[in-house]
Amino acid sequence: MERAENFFEKVKTSFAGQTSFTGVDRTGGVRYNVHEEAIVKITNTEDKSMIKSMTGFGRCEYQQDSKKFTVELKSVNHRYLDVNIRMPKKLNFFETSIRALLKEYATRGKVDIFISYEDSAEEQKALKYHPVLAAEYVKYFRQMSEEFGIEDDLSASVLAQCPEVLVMEAQPEDEEEIWKGLKAALEGAFQQLAETRTVEGEHLKKDILGKLEHMESLVSRIEEHSPEIVAQYRAKLEEKMKDLLADTQIEESRIAAEVILFADKICTDEEIVRLKSHISHMRDTLELSEGIGRKLDFIAQEMNREANTTLSKANDLEISNYAIDLKTEIEKVREQIQNIE
Repeated sequence: MERAENFFEKVKTSFAGQTSFTGVDRTGGVRYNVHEEAIVKITNTEDKSMIKSMTGFGRCEYQQDSKKFTVELKSVNHRYLDVNIRMPKKLNFFETSIRALLKEYATRGKVDIFISYEDSAEEQKALKYHPVLAAEYVKYFRQMSEEFGIEDDLSASVLAQCPEVLVMEAQPEDEEEIWKGLKAALEGAFQQLAETRTVEGEHLKKDILGKLEHMESLVSRIEEHSPEIVAQYRAKLEEKMKDLLADTQIEESRIAAEVILFADKICTDEEIVRLKSHISHMRDTLELSEGIGRKLDFIAQEMNREANTTLSKANDLEISNYAIDLKTEIEKVREQIQNIE
């Protein structure tokens, strides 16, 4: 709380008198609005347990005196953090700082940033005198007078009219002041981006958890139905042997051996155990905060491999259908995971 209050005072001092500003205390995750020197704490916007999507949008306008900054950005899924910035040439100097600031809000995704800058004040100019060039003019004027025998009527006013002796140059703008305004607009847009990505991430989490429940029920059905296949195979084998051998006595051990071989061939106990473990692991991972996208993708790949093995071992139509449904759900989960940061 003390850090938040320190931030409160710092913002109030730095941005007093400005029209509007939206900022975030990065240490405490507390959002503030500044409007004509009034600072109001809105809400705690960052939950440590929330996952983030890579899809989002943010926009912020910031005005200080005659300067107006507008920042718009959008992001989609990408393997790494890929940033594309479009802005006026006079702001190119801040590109490295912009990229560094964005990394505080996003670690993955393709982010397109659009920045516009307007200054309604008249451009500040200053008159500059070039003495070296003026000396050159004087030198050649006198040389021409001697060579051609003409009157040398050179005066300061005449010399001042010569090209480039006196020029109007634009005053360089205060880079620190520009960065202060640009940073405020960027932070507002980046915070909005982070919020939309968090909201989308929670929707993804809810959807994935629902699919995990369905996958768990399919795994349970496969597990429950597997022993029935062995019993059915034994009954069919005994009936077939009786039909073929008629009254001949059949050794129970021979039938048992055949049943054991068949049961070992179609056994999916290991796959079932690993699938349950992967489902539980994915649930636990979804409760983590950031940087879980790649981990979730790896778990989904392992789940898909176990489902493929289960399907290849299936010697029963019902289990085959369950395994196919399981693969379908895993693919749906993998598609959703591609959007998680």
